[in-house]
Amino acid sequence: MKSDIEIAQQARMLPIREVAAKIGLAEGELEYYGPYKAKISFGVMDRVSQNSDGKLILVTAINPTAAGEGKTTTTVGLGQAMNRLGKKAVIALREPSLGPCFGIKGGAAGGGYAQVVPMEDINLHFTGDFHAITSAHNLLAAMIDNSLHQGNPLNIDPQQVVFRRVLDMNDRALRNVIVGLGSKMDGVVRQAGFDITVASEIMAILCLAEDLMDLKQRFSRIVVAYTYDGSPVTAGDLQAHGAMALLMKEAIKPNLVQTLENTPVLMHGGPFANIAHGCNSVIATKLGVKLADYLITEAGFGADLGAEKFFDLKCRFARLKPDLTVLVATVRALKMNGGVAKEDLAAENVTALSRGLVNLEKHIGNIRKYGVPVVVALNRFPSDTEAEIETVKERCRDLGAEAVLSEVFARGGAGGEDLAQAVLAALETRESHFAPLYDLEDPLRSKIDKICREIYGADGVVFTQGAEASLAKLEEMGYGMLPVCMAKTQYSLSDDPLALGRPKGFVITVRELRLSAGAGFVVAITGNIMTMPGLPGTPAATRMDIDENGRIMGLF
Repeated sequence: MKSDIEIAQQARMLPIREVAAKIGLAEGELEYYGPYKAKISFGVMDRVSQNSDGKLILVTAINPTAAGEGKTTTTVGLGQAMNRLGKKAVIALREPSLGPCFGIKGGAAGGGYAQVVPMEDINLHFTGDFHAITSAHNLLAAMIDNSLHQGNPLNIDPQQVVFRRVLDMNDRALRNVIVGLGSKMDGVVRQAGFDITVASEIMAILCLAEDLMDLKQRFSRIVVAYTYDGSPVTAGDLQAHGAMALLMKEAIKPNLVQTLENTPVLMHGGPFANIAHGCNSVIATKLGVKLADYLITEAGFGADLGAEKFFDLKCRFARLKPDLTVLVATVRALKMNGGVAKEDLAAENVTALSRGLVNLEKHIGNIRKYGVPVVVALNRFPSDTEAEIETVKERCRDLGAEAVLSEVFARGGAGGEDLAQAVLAALETRESHFAPLYDLEDPLRSKIDKICREIYGADGVVFTQGAEASLAKLEEMGYGMLPVCMAKTQYSLSDDPLALGRPKGFVITVRELRLSAGAGFVVAITGNIMTMPGLPGTPAATRMDIDENGRIMGLF
């Protein structure tokens, strides 16, 4: 089979105005970035606000493994299949980060014959949204240090500056840095550091804001530091929020692209799911449900992270009601959860598969806690045997959840028609009774405990001494009513990335709490979560090149 980039480069893309016309967008409502990309201008949401809402379908997955699950590929393929069946469907995705592209994880535009195009543009600079986020973030960081240098009128304690700088690249050397070295004119010497752009609170705010003015107000609430007496200092105190919003005036507009089969795709924002809330923008999602009869979106990593945050954060903030969840699994990943080494996954092993099915079972149960119906998409690999496939289907039948084979990677939309039919049938026959897991009035400790016990299956939660102090301070400052964004390894239901399957008898250790007052949540950090990843021994960048005709090679 051809590589992803070879398939993408041979795609027959439609001019983006024709893709827009499929969902009722006029040419005057587009701002073009070449012939195949556009931003959707302000005013469209007002025009379509009286439209009835389409069905909101979330695609999530079991815990990811090195075997691969294909969540984005399934999302794209399902959208293509729905359109093949004559349904008016739109896909809403996150934008890829340059860090994983040049590192080890790869891009985020699907794969095989279920991709979003133009793939090279999307995975590289796209329409410049991430650059705008990086600039707005670092403007605020610069204004903090400038305030310190210019006599410190806000009485900021340099040792309590909590707002770091960002860069959209994996660079471990920047995790911890010293700023202000040199002469007195070079600023106040203090320890600082960089996170990757997708971990920025600016990114989280972009993806939760309703409009430009909401974005600006959220910016003003960002807590960047504390004074010597412990009082919070905000971006509003620095009078930085207006200029930050100015830098974001184009980035806040959702991007329109297409799949290989010309299905419309709204691609906007891209927070990581293990350290942030892992969903595309509220603006794009709410626009999509007004433009289409079916809006298919995804949440990052496994359902314990992505789906939980989609339900408890995004849907709560945006007043969205999901109608159905598609849970992606593979035989290979389930066998790995059952103890099979990666090099042995091609061999049939029904016994290990049966052991690994506990991971799928837990995620099905978790989704049902929110009152949302679920369909299992079994993403097929060539090595899967009939006995293994039937084992998964039988277990799902026992749980009252239909499992449907998906072959969208190899066959595009045609390989997803059975899944699309099952989704349509479930939407007709099973009603969603969505409700978040916890109430905002619950104390922060109770919210964290409920997620850990009910979603992860933990026996309890342990807070480090520092986390306990932060918990008390946040409650004292009036932030106890905020929802919680858990930062946890994506590889396990627990906080131990090596504990596969469905771990039992464990506790979750919360080592740090961080306030994201602008985004509107408290981040609870567990385990060893990196907010600035590093490159692997052989970065993907070493395999990439471009020829004299501008043809890109090695990008997946």
